[in-house]
Amino acid sequence: MTPAHGAGDAGSAEATAVPIHLRPARASDLPVLVPLLLRLKRLNEEFDPLLKVREDAEEQAKEVLTASLKDPKSILLAAEGVGPDKDKVVGLVHAVLRERPFYTPEIEGVIVDIYLLPLYRRRGVGEYLLKEISAQLKAKGAGVVIAEFPAQNEIASRFYAKRGFRAITGRHARPL
Repeated sequence: MTPAHGAGDAGSAEATAVPIHLRPARASDLPVLVPLLLRLKRLNEEFDPLLKVREDAEEQAKEVLTASLKDPKSILLAAEGVGPDKDKVVGLVHAVLRERPFYTPEIEGVIVDIYLLPLYRRRGVGEYLLKEISAQLKAKGAGVVIAEFPAQNEIASRFYAKRGFRAITGRHARPL
């Protein structure tokens, strides 16, 4: 995949290039992807104490990402910078395909992790990542795309709502 062109912020009069290159992640990316995923999980922890990051989270991240690289029902993409950041991984998108045994469409694509370094935010990159992962999920058979994120994350909620997403289920928790 090449850097996006014409994917400026919604409502902008002039389209701009998105400052990333998106590609399938490789095992050699794990040393960079693991810390990015942990940054996301620590950010999630700020939204809710029930999302407290485990002490062994780094090892868990390695295992999850390694398994995703091998799983045909998983998509793991690395976002690389362009220009001076060429070949530097600055973000990730992780999605999975899940069956919906009681509903149609029968297959859903679930965005489970999406993270960009702060320097790359608010420049049309998130929109581009969403568009690309949605297209890949559709190509693998998904009939609906779902985003999972902490319920208290108002930024994510507004981002997805602005792009046509709405709540269809809820997960409620309490500590035991």
